[in-house]
Amino acid sequence: MMFERLQHLSADLLAREEAYSGRILPAAHMFQREHVTSFEAVVYNPVICLILQGRKEMNVGNRMVFLAEGDALLVSHDLPVTFKITEASPDAPYRALILSLDLGILRSLYEQVGESVSDVHEAKSLSASVADPAWVNPILRYLELMDSPLDAQVLGPMILKEIHYRLLLSPIGGMLRNLLSVDSHASRIAKSIHRIRTNFREPLVVGELAEVAGMSQSSFHEHFKSVTGTSPLQYQKDLRMIEARALLERGVPSVSVAGFEVGYESPTHFSRDYSRKFGCSPKHHLARAS
Repeated sequence: MMFERLQHLSADLLAREEAYSGRILPAAHMFQREHVTSFEAVVYNPVICLILQGRKEMNVGNRMVFLAEGDALLVSHDLPVTFKITEASPDAPYRALILSLDLGILRSLYEQVGESVSDVHEAKSLSASVADPAWVNPILRYLELMDSPLDAQVLGPMILKEIHYRLLLSPIGGMLRNLLSVDSHASRIAKSIHRIRTNFREPLVVGELAEVAGMSQSSFHEHFKSVTGTSPLQYQKDLRMIEARALLERGVPSVSVAGFEVGYESPTHFSRDYSRKFGCSPKHHLARAS
């Protein structure tokens, strides 16, 4: 019954977002596709994503994740991922509710509960599981605020804090706890991730990133892959490819311009990496945009 209510409210939220061309509730967003897709590439910021209808397949580094109705996905770090919708139709579209996580709220909560929780050694920065009523229930109450702007303004922050609290202590919240733990490997890697994202067009210098993380280069490589599922160089490449694809689909003048804009000096090198990432040449996506 609770999940059916959540599906109904999410459909209502989607209709309102489309009608008003924007978010109705600050932290919530609906994602819908009416058809299956080929692989797409995006960067996930920290979010909780709840699959309400349809199916989805994701690649994170060398890891495959399969999601269906009633499953949830928690992302603790900024992660480049590829995904495709594997079950969707106009009559039964793929729908997912995405709730942005606020690291400021999580840090304030961790200051209160940090001593009562421990780090999780095998935690993933992208964790999937069946949705838990413990945090689905406050999400439901958050969506119910869309009918009252005043309630949303006054009660919304308190309900969001409860959602963050439930997620922080949940089985899939292990990496969130690691991230917030003072001087943890997860928090150090987060600093290097921020450096790569800010300067992804520039040549990558692993020694500088290791210094930002306060680690030796060998330790940095190990922990970076443990958190992100990939190497620092591949992480940077993924960021470049995602940005390049967006440029091509917006109709940038040429493939070489797209490559140059994301940090490549050699158009041949760029085209090779792009084709390896997406399974088709950048010319294909540029032609599709024209």
